[in-house]
Amino acid sequence: MNSIIKFLPTVDAPESTRLPQRSTKFSAGYDFYAPTDIFIPADSESVLVPLNVKAIMPGDMVLLLFIRSSLAVKSNLSLVNGVGVIDSDYANNPDNDGNIGVKFRNNGSETIIIREGERCMQGIFVRYFVTEDDNASGERVGGYGSTDR
Repeated sequence: MNSIIKFLPTVDAPESTRLPQRSTKFSAGYDFYAPTDIFIPADSESVLVPLNVKAIMPGDMVLLLFIRSSLAVKSNLSLVNGVGVIDSDYANNPDNDGNIGVKFRNNGSETIIIREGERCMQGIFVRYFVTEDDNASGERVGGYGSTDR
């Protein structure tokens, strides 16, 4: 099984795309950077933001995405689905080349702006296991929500 783990820009990513990286030697999470200024309207409005990055990882791994605690605490932002789950077969899918996207929700009363280049997410690679009687045989055919089409 392929054991390479890496981030790559998506095919259509701008040249300015910054790949995720850890900030300190003992950081569990890779920081993701806002690809442009992101405006999130007040009162529970949400905005989907493609990060122009894909994750390459072995088949027994998943990338879990969390909002940075500084944004959640200081700006009252959250992720619409709480945590992002990026499967290993999401990379290179035909719909969006594996472009990792996040959907922020503004739980406050003022528009929040995440500035281009600001750290907005953190991702942690985790190995997972399957049950002894697992028989999943489907194949991904697209991007967001495609395994349930």
